[in-house]
Order: sequence, then C-alpha cells, then structure tokens
Amino acid sequence: MPIAKIEVLGKIAASGLVCVIRAENPDQAERMAEACAIGGVAALEVTYTVPGASGAIEFLAKKFSGHLVVGAGTVLDPETARIAILAGAQFIVSPSLNPETARLCNRYQVAYMPGAGTVRDVVEAMECGAEIIKAFPGEILGPAFVKAVKAPLPQAQLMPTGGVSIDNVGEWIKAGAVAVGVGGNLTAGAKTGDYGSITHLARQFVEKIKEARAR
Repeated sequence: MPIAKIEVLGKIAASGLVCVIRAENPDQAERMAEACAIGGVAALEVTYTVPGASGAIEFLAKKFSGHLVVGAGTVLDPETARIAILAGAQFIVSPSLNPETARLCNRYQVAYMPGAGTVRDVVEAMECGAEIIKAFPGEILGPAFVKAVKAPLPQAQLMPTGGVSIDNVGEWIKAGAVAVGVGGNLTAGAKTGDYGSITHLARQFVEKIKEARAR
C-alpha cells in the first residue's frame, strides 16, 4: 500500500535531506541506497537521466519500502511522471514547472516538486499545487535566493538542489530551506566503491541540518 502524499512530504521535511541517485547499474543503485539509509537519509531521487531509471525506481521502492521514500527526478512531462508513479515513485521532481505534470501528480495525489529560479516561478509552482519547490540551479542561486524569496513568500517551501555541500548545507537551512537535494557531493564515493564514505557523509549532512535548525 503506497504511503500518503502528506507522509512523503513529512518524511522529506523531517529529515531535510534528499539524495539524488545517478547510478550506472542496479547493483550500484542498491548499494548507494543502502549506504544512504544507514546514514539517515529519508528520501532518494532517481533521475531519468539514468538508463533504466524506471526499473531502478521499482526495485528500490520495493526493497526499501518502509525505510526510504523513493522518487523520480528530471521528469519533464506527464507521460514520464505516470510511468514513474506506476513503477513506485512516491514523489516527482522536475528541473522546471510543467503544468500538465503538476495536474497529473495532483490527480494521483503524488507530491510534485518543480524547479524554480525566480519569484514568479515559485508563485506559479505554488498555484499549481506544489508543496515543496526545488530551488534550481542551486549553485547559481545560492542561499541568499531562499532568504530573499521567503521574505515576501514565507509560505514557500524551498528545496535547493545543485551546489549543496557539507560546507554550506547549514547556510541553506538557516536561509529557510525546508530540505536540500544532494547528488555528487554525497555519492561520489560510489565511483570507487567507497560506499562507507556515503554513509559517513550522509550522517554529517543530517547532523549539520539538525544543528542549523536548532539555531
């Protein structure tokens, strides 16, 4: 039984950390997911830039059911969103807003997190029903973008992705980010088979998020 949309959003907000998975094969994806789970990551985003992404989503969603929330990333259209949802994706992430994708996700009560790089983007995403909005590309926008948007739009729940590192994650959270999406800065160890480093870094990210929230 799929968990409710509100529970998915709650898990992401509570943890504050979404690991972006770009694996080369199913075995690597599984080992990355296990390393993340041990490290305290609550959510995984499998991007559709990876060949066989639907199969990876289905495998991970079944294996880690009850332990990790698994979603799909780089979803550009409603067709891909529906395929991902049927494979078991519990949330959908896009680099930019696609109203048709938003409509489909709302129809099936699946969380949709579109990318936004301007105040107008953020407002349009909220009008389309997005509860969490991906601040993207994070490396260009910076924590100041989140703080600036939250001033006139305190209701906006922003999740920066791109450019989030162990050194600046605290800045993003203190600026008002509800969560952060982290890819290579968390999973780089997979390239050399060093999955222990992923677990170690995940724990550091989770701890720094907690510290920043406590201030």
